Amino acid sequence: MTTEQKIKNRKIGVIGMARSGIAAAVLADRFGGKPFVSDMNSAEKLQAETARLDSVGIPYEVGGHTEKLLTADYLVVSPGVPLTIDIIKKAQSQGIPVFSEIEFASWCCKGKIIAVTGSNGKTTTTTLLGEIFTAAGFDTFIAGNIGLPFSEIVERIPENGIVILEISTFQLETISDFKPHVALILNLTPDHLDRHGSFENYIKTKFRITENQSEEDTLILNAEDKETKKYNVSTKADIHYFSHLPTSSVTAFVKDDFLTINDKQIIATDKISIIGPHNLQNAAAAVAAASLFDISIDTLAKVLSTFQPVEHRLENIGSVAGVNFINDSKATNIDSVTFALRSVHTGLYLIAGGRDKGADFKELIPYGKDKIKSIIAIGEAKEKIYEQLGNVFQVQFAETLQEAVQKAFTKASPGETVLLSPGCASFDMFKNYEKRGREFKHAVAGLKNGKNEHETISEK
Repeated sequence: MTTEQKIKNRKIGVIGMARSGIAAAVLADRFGGKPFVSDMNSAEKLQAETARLDSVGIPYEVGGHTEKLLTADYLVVSPGVPLTIDIIKKAQSQGIPVFSEIEFASWCCKGKIIAVTGSNGKTTTTTLLGEIFTAAGFDTFIAGNIGLPFSEIVERIPENGIVILEISTFQLETISDFKPHVALILNLTPDHLDRHGSFENYIKTKFRITENQSEEDTLILNAEDKETKKYNVSTKADIHYFSHLPTSSVTAFVKDDFLTINDKQIIATDKISIIGPHNLQNAAAAVAAASLFDISIDTLAKVLSTFQPVEHRLENIGSVAGVNFINDSKATNIDSVTFALRSVHTGLYLIAGGRDKGADFKELIPYGKDKIKSIIAIGEAKEKIYEQLGNVFQVQFAETLQEAVQKAFTKASPGETVLLSPGCASFDMFKNYEKRGREFKHAVAGLKNGKNEHETISEK
């Protein structure tokens, strides 16, 4: 079925008025579809979104999902909308297909898709790949779970263009024909168990990224990841591996302190701009994907040496009175926090907490027992953090992030680090992890006691 046949004159129900939902509705309208957008929030909260829909003449409803959605040929859901809500269950019971915005946009894509998923490192690897392909002269686009929705940029992608998508399990839950030319699964650790029900379901959903790939496509996996290694993957794609260790049958790896691709040295590991063993894996994954497009070693080395860490991921925001501050707000699961702890080499004060996603905070103990001086717990998970870690670390509570920053700064000595690495979702206190990270930076910038001429805080 052609793109036109899938969209033109079709009644398309779009659930969720977030940016991806608006973009999907506008894309449907441009391809001759008949979109109708529905959102649970009030008109007061959605003034900007409804104004955008009014400007292009797309009908909508707010304040709840009515059965008008059940007259659609299919539904397109934003990633933040759980599939357990009543209207979606009713639609599925009536045989109405439900697709993710990523699936919907992919029908309109002329270029090649590189899709990146995994529990951790998705944003860094996606952004790094974007810079590599741009530096190599490709017409490059980045979208998905990072930056712009796929639907918003897909029409601009030419046949020889490359789009690099960060993909979450929420987006993979409702794919049908989504088919990346290159798919990467970076790692698999427990995450979003509150939505998927079990780690097994979460892993199965991650591997859906390869279910439509053909022999002409490539699946790139982490040779060190225990869950990836034991999973019986079913795919027609050519499988390549990456590692930060010199392992047999691996395309990209680290050997003799050099990041290497097919036994050709690219760059010394101490010249790579992003720090930490997890970032060596991210770099190896990006290199493995780039090697499929004959990108030169010189280009790879140049980008790897100059690439700047993404905002809110181990972002060093400066110091006040000799105390260093690192914004790792994007660390929304325990595995991300362990990466952060392994990457900081000073005594530290950890700010953690938020909306729990089924985390086991005890997993932090071996990584933090010789580093963590104190934990300042915030949000809905603060009592759980105390219960699981209070017998190993000093744990104190803060009602706000600003209070947590002040408490950590008061205790820290010059040369030590205050690390925001929550290990939780942000939604109990903030709209998203970006808002949480910026609030952290704002709080640090506002510190008054002990400021000196060496202060280097950046608020962005």
